[in-house]
Amino acid sequence: MVRKPRPGAEAIRVKGWIKAHKWLILRRTSQLTILGLFLLGPLVGIWIVKGNLAYSETLEVLPLTDPHILLQAVLAGVKPHTDALIGVGIVVAFYLLVGGRVFCSWVCPVNLITDAACCTRRMLGIRSATQISRSSRYWLLGVTLVLPLATGVIVWELVNPISMAFRGILFGLGMAWVILLGVFLFDLFVAKDGWCGRLCPVGAFYSLLGYKSLIRVVAEERDKCNDCMDCFEVCPEQQVITPALRGADKDISPVIFSSSCTNCGRCIDVCSEEVFHFGSRFFAEKHTLETAETAVKTQANEKGKTFIDAA
Repeated sequence: MVRKPRPGAEAIRVKGWIKAHKWLILRRTSQLTILGLFLLGPLVGIWIVKGNLAYSETLEVLPLTDPHILLQAVLAGVKPHTDALIGVGIVVAFYLLVGGRVFCSWVCPVNLITDAACCTRRMLGIRSATQISRSSRYWLLGVTLVLPLATGVIVWELVNPISMAFRGILFGLGMAWVILLGVFLFDLFVAKDGWCGRLCPVGAFYSLLGYKSLIRVVAEERDKCNDCMDCFEVCPEQQVITPALRGADKDISPVIFSSSCTNCGRCIDVCSEEVFHFGSRFFAEKHTLETAETAVKTQANEKGKTFIDAA
């Protein structure tokens, strides 16, 4: 059996290793920098950032609050402090601009674990047919919001892998090893991108938050696609690519509008034909206008040709 080349191998040959990993490098830099800023205080006494991913203050000036956790707290009967409200406003405004699931690919420490599982799965050639509906995460999101109402406790934060990973890095993993190892093994053996793509209620929350976000991935050069399928192989939300990449015949915009897209940029990295790039959701309006203009010109040319033939 001929082994399929590693996704992005052709991109590395054409663009070079750095450019074929550009957005992956930037994401890892973002994730590790955020963790590093939180670790500076406890480890060396330099308190640039105080707090955690639920609530933090940068340089004792900039408050940032996780909107999902604050919502759970409010539902549990907690009256939020003014700083927490300011912090959640800043975070919501940011993710409305860049896309809610940017949190998943550029901030969340669990993404390091799930990406490692995906890479290991690919290297070992593991294929599993387990089907878990992607809508499951929205049902679990509902559960995380109902439980505080029923119990008066933010129950989800007791088992949230994101919070456990962060606390484990800062204070020692303890039992967090069990949860995080479970996530890794689940993604490795049970379902590809199973946790982030199908079950995580935090990702579901941020996808709703970024439903109308400005920054989007655009398959502007989709006519250059050579059907190598590398973008589908590396994308954690494969279903979001098809409409933008294959929709030219149906006059579907090349913009990936789905809020499930994490804006991770891996499709951009691994494409040797440079089909994808980051752009604006308003690219769709430009595309529609250009299509309309082309149609008008085509119609005018056909009418002119008909007139000449008739003459």
